[in-house]
Amino acid sequence: MALSEKLYELRKKRALSQEQLAEQLGVSRQAISKWESGKAVPETDTLISISKYFDVSLDYLMKEENSISENAVSLEVHQTEATNKREKRILGIATCIIGVVLLIAWGIVSVFMPSASEQIGTSSMITIDGNGIFLLICLVAIIAGAVLLLKSTSNK
Repeated sequence: MALSEKLYELRKKRALSQEQLAEQLGVSRQAISKWESGKAVPETDTLISISKYFDVSLDYLMKEENSISENAVSLEVHQTEATNKREKRILGIATCIIGVVLLIAWGIVSVFMPSASEQIGTSSMITIDGNGIFLLICLVAIIAGAVLLLKSTSNK
């Protein structure tokens, strides 16, 4: 949207006539008419007064809509990347913690209930005993979590 269209819309939203706006800004009604028709552009100090009066930024007044929407898309992509990075970091931490907790739990079970450890060892279809399989699963979880953490913190 061009400056002329923005001025017109801002004035209409406040229900002001061209003459009322001209009084507020200290310019003629004809100047407002020329700005809104795109035949002229306000001077820098007048643009500042307009931005203050309507409580909008000079960027909003001067930049075309396309450049604003491109910036918005760029910001959205950046925010999505940051969110993905954060999610990977959380998943990595959670996986590491789960692996450590399972490892500790298995250690406690092995010490206080050796029969449970033997039972898992005899029911396993793999030749490694139950303790080895569980230890392997815990280590894989910890390593997978660490890899996710490292990927989430590395710069792409």
